[in-house]
Amino acid sequence: MTLPNAAASGPSPSQGVMLITTGLLVQLEEDEILGVVGHEFSHLKGRDTLVFFGLSSIEYLLRVYVTWPLVMYFGLFYFYLYSFVALGLVYFIAKFFEGKSDLEAAKVLGQPKILAEALTKIGFQRLQLERLPSYRIMEWIGWDPHPPIYFRVDQLERLEAPEKLERPLVQSIKNNIRGFLGALG
Repeated sequence: MTLPNAAASGPSPSQGVMLITTGLLVQLEEDEILGVVGHEFSHLKGRDTLVFFGLSSIEYLLRVYVTWPLVMYFGLFYFYLYSFVALGLVYFIAKFFEGKSDLEAAKVLGQPKILAEALTKIGFQRLQLERLPSYRIMEWIGWDPHPPIYFRVDQLERLEAPEKLERPLVQSIKNNIRGFLGALG
């Protein structure tokens, strides 16, 4: 069986491309597919792929031109520590844009619970692992641009008036930081 998934890439909505797997089309209802497409279109509209490319490029330049030359003075451990922390930070920032896309799709479509249902179906196996507290923390600090699915579903299910949402990115940043701190205990 093909896994349900979707992705968007490209510099802008007019020059972007969206991938939707057959598994997603088979396993989700039409309104859930629309929610996922709305999420992916939000990435294109917000030029999120360019933001992530920029973050990754800055991190790479810092690693190669600043951190690597300092290895002679501080040792290889410093380089590994920098790489772990810097990449973790890049991926943590990327989580803000995933949350923003969830919120924007919910705002435009006016049905946040439908997107929450779609995410539950798409990430069913991952949700089972996220029941373990130690796994929840790893989901937050791991090198994955997506926040944990339990968090995304909860964020959408709590959204009472999506049409009143003013600044989805700012709200996503706040929600993600609260979610991370909540996972820490």
